[in-house]
Amino acid sequence: MAIYRLLQHAVFEDDAVKAMMVAYEDVLRELKLADRADPLTEIIAKKIIELAQTGERDPKRLCGLVLQAIQPERLSRD
Repeated sequence: MAIYRLLQHAVFEDDAVKAMMVAYEDVLRELKLADRADPLTEIIAKKIIELAQTGERDPKRLCGLVLQAIQPERLSRD
């Protein structure tokens, strides 16, 4: 899974990692992405990490911000 691989080299507190993991799973569920090898999963993971680096720790907010940010990519795939 993209987020697990990317977080191996990042330094975050446990609560931040948990929030990112929850947000990642929520976004994938919302987008109905079952194929973890889909390139979009890495885009999602990177965006979640980027947002977490700004201090965001709320999984629901992270999920919403990621969904909002990837709309152009999401639409081009449909």
